[in-house]
Amino acid sequence: MSELQYLYGKPQQTARLKAEFSDFIVKEELGYAISGEGEFVALKVRKTNANTLFVGEKLAAFVGISAKNMSYAGLKDRHAVTEQWFCLHLPGKATPDFSQFALEGVEEGVEILHVSRHNRKIRIGSLQGNRFEILLRDLQQSADLIQRLQQIEKCGFPNYFMEQRFGRDGHNLTQALRWAQGEIQVKDRKKRSFYLSAARSELFNLIVSQRIEDQLTTTVLDGDVLQLQGSHSWFVATAAELPLLQLRLQQQDLALTAALVGSKQLDSQAEAAERERAVVEQHPELLALMQQERLQNARRALLAQAQDFTWQFAADGLRLSFYLDSGSYATALVREVAQLEHE
Repeated sequence: MSELQYLYGKPQQTARLKAEFSDFIVKEELGYAISGEGEFVALKVRKTNANTLFVGEKLAAFVGISAKNMSYAGLKDRHAVTEQWFCLHLPGKATPDFSQFALEGVEEGVEILHVSRHNRKIRIGSLQGNRFEILLRDLQQSADLIQRLQQIEKCGFPNYFMEQRFGRDGHNLTQALRWAQGEIQVKDRKKRSFYLSAARSELFNLIVSQRIEDQLTTTVLDGDVLQLQGSHSWFVATAAELPLLQLRLQQQDLALTAALVGSKQLDSQAEAAERERAVVEQHPELLALMQQERLQNARRALLAQAQDFTWQFAADGLRLSFYLDSGSYATALVREVAQLEHE
């Protein structure tokens, strides 16, 4: 991550993140109502210093079902306080009493906030977004820092995939490269998914970083793939439309996207495709892996926009509050604010 370009230049100050669990609070928002009936049990859980999969498996064991019949909307940080939804498949069974549920050997633990029946499985990714409350310790108010915060509020931040995507010490990406080079065979479905996601995320990050380096994050190029704000609809820019599309980009009606590389040719065209291709072709092994595994092409916004973004300087540092759509990383925003001590 240290080699990726910063949108507003490398931050001048250093901060501590997650010095305490309560320094990083995440609240999941599904964006839809729990039905109140059905063969699934939906649980809203507040967990502290606990791994999502570990909690889910313990919930499944508590009600006597296989972990395969447990699901969740999204993986959340362990070293944090997080509110998130789990789903247990219990057809024909009464809703269990979770008042006695507890985790042994977990320093802080889990609190069940809400239990309700639901009529369908809550699948990973089936959430609207997440609300964050973050304390960056040791930051002091300065003109540079205030300007950064104002720029992030107005223009957004690079929509990078962050360390969580690549596994501890980049393990998933390392394994993807070994797989691509024929050093290993990967049969486990989850591992295949993790490794392919890491490989594709790496290529996406490099495309975004190059675009930042070329100072083209606010310029519509011939052949760019543009996304309608607030939707998953996208289209390809033509040379004749560039003046109008540039205006719509400035008005934040549209968003630039970068490639999530698949097995087919890039969706971008003309100059935009040439620029993306120049980055991707520097990593032929990863590209060959995408083609071998027949991944579907996709697009992802080049920049992410924080909603309800506020900040406050306090004696212990800088407090941030904001909402992000599902798939964007809070740590990508933090990266533009301050260098973290571990970097």
